[in-house]
Amino acid sequence: MPWPDTTRRNAEGALEFGGVSALNLAESYGTPLYVFDERTLVEKARRIRDVFGSVYPRSRIVYAGKAYLSPALVAILAREDIGLDVVSGGEIFAGLLAGVDAGKMVFHGNNKSRQEIAEAVGAGVGLIAVDNRLEIDLVEAVSCEAGRLVAVVLRLNPGVDPHTHQKMRTGAVDSKFGFPVWDGQANDAAARICRSTHLRLAGYHAHVGSQIFDPQLVTQTIETVMSFAWSVATGCGVTPEVIIPGGGFGVADDASGDDVSIEAWAGAAAQTLVSACASYGWSLPELVVEPGRAIIAAAAVALYEVGAQKTIEGRRTYVSVDGGMADNIRPSLYGARYTAALASRNPEGEATSPVTIAGKFCESGDILIEHIDLPPLRAGDLLAIPMAGAYCLSMASNYNLAPRPAVVLVADGTARLIRRRETYEDLLRPEMVGILKEEEIASSQVLLSVGKGSL
Repeated sequence: MPWPDTTRRNAEGALEFGGVSALNLAESYGTPLYVFDERTLVEKARRIRDVFGSVYPRSRIVYAGKAYLSPALVAILAREDIGLDVVSGGEIFAGLLAGVDAGKMVFHGNNKSRQEIAEAVGAGVGLIAVDNRLEIDLVEAVSCEAGRLVAVVLRLNPGVDPHTHQKMRTGAVDSKFGFPVWDGQANDAAARICRSTHLRLAGYHAHVGSQIFDPQLVTQTIETVMSFAWSVATGCGVTPEVIIPGGGFGVADDASGDDVSIEAWAGAAAQTLVSACASYGWSLPELVVEPGRAIIAAAAVALYEVGAQKTIEGRRTYVSVDGGMADNIRPSLYGARYTAALASRNPEGEATSPVTIAGKFCESGDILIEHIDLPPLRAGDLLAIPMAGAYCLSMASNYNLAPRPAVVLVADGTARLIRRRETYEDLLRPEMVGILKEEEIASSQVLLSVGKGSL
């Protein structure tokens, strides 16, 4: 089911999330509005944590913060003993702000700056995944200056080509991520780390991509990683303490199919690790798994207000909403498909017809849903799009100088604002305007702000 667990229609016919009416949410916080359901978030995280723990007790779950790193939401996950996968200094900072133990963070990225590495080492981030020779040099230099022995994992490119969108493939032969395992580069990198007096090779990381629906790909990935680990152990005498096969669990955004089976994925990973370690005579390493979308996607709904409509005879009817590609670039970037429902009233019994849900931004490609059958929509109606928790807000922009939406967390009949809507002043504050003083910018903001635009 793509909708949050608490979704229902109330006596007035409006959709409710976490016991709060969509109408009340829109009236209080304006639209576009992203609504996160706490129960769904917690249940998704617990299920993944418990499934892996049951089949492989040495499992650890770290949330892939790039899916959406809200300190308020990450704090909830931290209480469920979920760590954090970060890819920038900003994400490290946000994780620390949320109260995440730095030792439970894993720092990824293919071009980390020296400053970011220094921030990670200074904070005590548990594992740094080194992606190239420059990073090995940088982490070693920073570790030497700090007088610390830093645990690293070597990011490998296993040459596994999954069936997913080209822009979501990270472990195929032609990828910017990781050391190739087939041409000696990964072996040279491992030997380089093993010679260092300030780096400790804790293990290996490989991630083949996102939206992966075939759980057997994890078998292929781990087999490749463990075979490589054997070659390193033979040459350097270092056996892996940790194996990280990434995340990327596939979810059906528009409910047109089934999500990947977490049980099958976990079972395949556990069986492959146990078999490999038995073959090599090793102790079982820690298995670190990095789900993002699978935890947070279904926890959120995007609420939009319906505006103009335009019918092109013989072609289609466009229904425009007050958001679009600036708050959700995924349909334009990845071809992501969504479903939607009328949220402000109950359309039961009304005939449906095909429409295209278009955004408000100045791009022909600003389409949220290419084709969907919906009841007649009127200006002012509320439209709800589920599965909005992952890679929408984290990839949001201020295109056309549009303020990014407010975000609320709902639970047990109450709503809590966890990110206020941006104002025009927020958008222009970093600009070196020159002829305008800050108080003049603020004055202009007051004149232009109306209703929801200032929430």
